Amino acid sequence: MRINILGVGFDNVTMEQAVAEGVRLTDTPGAHYVVTPNPEIVEVCREDPGAMAAVNGADLVLADGIGVVYGAKLLGTPLKGRAPGIEFAQRLMGRMAQNGKSLFLLGAKPGVAEKAAERLREQYPGLRVVGTHDGYFQEDGPVVEAIRDSGADVVFVCLGAPKQEKWMQKNGAACGAHLLIGLGGCLDVFSGQMQRAPEVFQRLGLEWFHRLLKNPSRLGRMMKLPLFLVHVAGEKRKRA
Repeated sequence: MRINILGVGFDNVTMEQAVAEGVRLTDTPGAHYVVTPNPEIVEVCREDPGAMAAVNGADLVLADGIGVVYGAKLLGTPLKGRAPGIEFAQRLMGRMAQNGKSLFLLGAKPGVAEKAAERLREQYPGLRVVGTHDGYFQEDGPVVEAIRDSGADVVFVCLGAPKQEKWMQKNGAACGAHLLIGLGGCLDVFSGQMQRAPEVFQRLGLEWFHRLLKNPSRLGRMMKLPLFLVHVAGEKRKRA
């Protein structure tokens, strides 16, 4: 059962349950995809019906931001917790390495995915990174063909929201992979180009604040968080 937060349905799962489901989908015939919306993406979905359809059409919808958890609680439909996309990916890669599964990395600037592939192979012995492609492409066809030819079981799609969600909905089946996961800027972290927030920020759900401190130009995007909470409060009044 999904928890409806401003039109986006979130799967009410713990991180352990999310990873178990990711493993199951990887072993299930057909194409499946995972999305990890935060409050900013929920707000994008409210304004973009195509994005809303792509997010809600995913096989697994994980609450990436602490704001989503707060929103669910305010609405009286609490989630079991948040499942940040980067942590979900890291745990899934650990399981993939054990099971001999293969991975394709799509997104970021030229050269970043290749560097991420090198580092991930070192961090997860047994993980097979079978291909990479940057996010600066004009035509989907050659990228889809590259993924299909690689034989990848899983694809990390790091194109930014809502482009990555729409891309997975449109191209997932043609890629030949069993699981695609939208992960925003994770390749920058996996490659070492960007450092994740210190653990204390992660534990408190304040990674967004750390990113703002490091990059004040993100302020405009961050303003979607209070807007999200305003809309949640309005939805709560409607349901009362």
